[in-house]
Amino acid sequence: MANGGPVEHGYPHLDTVRAAITALYKRLSYDTIHTFSTSVAPADVAFGDIDDLYLGAQRVAHEMVRHYRLPDARMIISFREMTHAANVELTAGPEYFIELNDRFRTYRRDIGAALAHEVMHVYLHRLDLSFPGTRDNEILTDTAATYLGAGWLLLDAYREDSASSQKLGYLTPEEFGYVLAKRALVFGEDPSIWFTSPQAYTAYTKGMAQARRDEQQPPLTAAGWVGRHRYAKDRRSAQDHHAPGLHPGAPYAFTPDSRGPLRVSFPCPTCHQRIRVPVRGRVRARCTLCRTVLECDT
Repeated sequence: MANGGPVEHGYPHLDTVRAAITALYKRLSYDTIHTFSTSVAPADVAFGDIDDLYLGAQRVAHEMVRHYRLPDARMIISFREMTHAANVELTAGPEYFIELNDRFRTYRRDIGAALAHEVMHVYLHRLDLSFPGTRDNEILTDTAATYLGAGWLLLDAYREDSASSQKLGYLTPEEFGYVLAKRALVFGEDPSIWFTSPQAYTAYTKGMAQARRDEQQPPLTAAGWVGRHRYAKDRRSAQDHHAPGLHPGAPYAFTPDSRGPLRVSFPCPTCHQRIRVPVRGRVRARCTLCRTVLECDT
């Protein structure tokens, strides 16, 4: 939790975020992910100053349990002084103890954001889905919470001006915006209408631009002229000099195929699983993981 300190920006964790999206599709399946097509509603996690602190926190925690479909899980909420925003004790359940930073006694509007992350820890624990290392595992948790419909709260908790700053989670604001944008492109949902923080809206806009760039990389037909020109040059090199492989800075890689033409592999712009197709001009490919149909010019 950045509380008054500097807030990191940009996309330093983008590779891990993309790996997390792929891992979600692999572990949950296309059908399960599409059961999360509706995000947590603002009214369901609203927390007024006149609400009882503990009853209100339990109510919001229950809403997160409902949203993540953990009906047999019970969250016990307490508050204490701590460095991080929150902490959850991962046990066999069905009861899980979540500690929230004392800061949330007065900043109650952000309790939903903290619980979105902590209850997702429980969800992933039950799925037995994790990444090695604390940092990558926390990025997985932020990404999963956001992609499955509760992470817009984490981005909305980001506020920054010349005198103060606050950010929850391990992703940068722009990375939260990127994952929200990836979700929006799949489900046709616009989370920006729920933002109360103008900085969150700006970060979402930047994240959407980054997500759109994923859809404009060769060999996809939506790629721009510069990308297409470089792709053609790299393809000629692979064909003429028998030098397949990755090309620095390019998302695609050429691989030989003893049974037919040269093949090119590239990440699916939706789930980032690598797709491999023959190099033979116009090709329509279908990602087996997220079922996205892609128009390619190989």
